[in-house]
Amino acid sequence: YLARKSIYLWAKKTFGRVLPSKARCFYDQKILQKTFGEWKEQWAVCRERKLSLRADNHYRHLLLNLIFKAWRVYVCQQQGRKNKYYIAESHAKKQTMLRTWQHWLVYVDVQRTKHGMQSVALAFRERSCLRISWAVWRRQHYQKCSGHKMNILALQHWAQSLQFRAWLQWQELYLYTQNEKQKDTRAVTHHQHWVLKRCMGAWLGYLNLNRVKKRQNELAQEFHRSRMLQRCFSDWQLSWECRRRMHAHQRDLGKQAARIALWRVFAHWKHYDVLCVEEAQQCELAEKHYKCHLLVLQKFWNCWKSRL
Repeated sequence: YLARKSIYLWAKKTFGRVLPSKARCFYDQKILQKTFGEWKEQWAVCRERKLSLRADNHYRHLLLNLIFKAWRVYVCQQQGRKNKYYIAESHAKKQTMLRTWQHWLVYVDVQRTKHGMQSVALAFRERSCLRISWAVWRRQHYQKCSGHKMNILALQHWAQSLQFRAWLQWQELYLYTQNEKQKDTRAVTHHQHWVLKRCMGAWLGYLNLNRVKKRQNELAQEFHRSRMLQRCFSDWQLSWECRRRMHAHQRDLGKQAARIALWRVFAHWKHYDVLCVEEAQQCELAEKHYKCHLLVLQKFWNCWKSRL
C-alpha cells in the first residue's frame, strides 16, 4: 500500500494532475467517438442508398404491373375481336345459306311453273296432235332443259368461286392475325427480356452495394475489435504490472515477516534455553540442598540412635 501510494505521488509530481492511464483512456474514448461518428454517417448514406433502391424497385414493380394490365386489356380486346370475327363469319355463313335457300325456293317455283307449262304443252300436243308442233316444242324443251342444266352448272360454279374467294379471304385474315400474334408475342418477350435485364443489373448493383457494406461493417468490427483488444491488453498489462508489484511487495513483506517470526522464535528459544539452564541450575541447587538436608537428617538420626 505504501509502495502504491508512493508510485501515485511520484506520477502526480512527474505528469501533473492527469495520469498517463487517464490520458490514454481519454484518447481511446475520443478515437472511438470519432470512429463511431464516421461509421454512423456512412450507415446513414447506406440507408439512403437502400431507400433509393427500394424506391426504384417499387417504381419498377409499378411499371411492370401497369404493363401487365395494359397487356391483359390488349389480350381481352383481341379476344373480343376474335369473337366478333367468329360471330361475323357465322352471320355471313347464315346469310349465304339464306340467300341460297331463297334462290332454291325461286328455282323450285320456276320448276313448278315449268312443269305446269310442260303439262299445258302436253295437253296442247294431245289436243292438237301435230308432229311439227310437238317436234318444235320438244326441241324447245330440250333447249330449255340444257339451258336449265347450264344454269345449274353456272350456279354451282358461282357458288364454288364464292366459297373459294371466301376461303382465300379467311386464309389471308388468319395469316394476318397469326402474324399479329407473333409480333405481339415477340414484343412481349422482348419487353420481358429488357425488364429482366434491367432487374438483373439493378440486382447486381444491389449485391455489390451489400458486399461493400458487409465489407465495411466487417472492417469496422475488426477495427473495433482490435481497438477493444488493444485497450483490454493495455488495461490487463497495467493491472498485471500492479499485481506483479503487489506480489513482489507481498513477497518482501512475507520474507520480512518470516525473518521477524524467525527472530521471535530464536528469541523465544534463547529465552527458553536460559530458563532451562536456570531451571537445571535450580534443580542442581535443590538436589544439593536436599542431599545436604538428608545428610543432616542422617547425622541427627545417627546421633539420636546413639543416644537412644
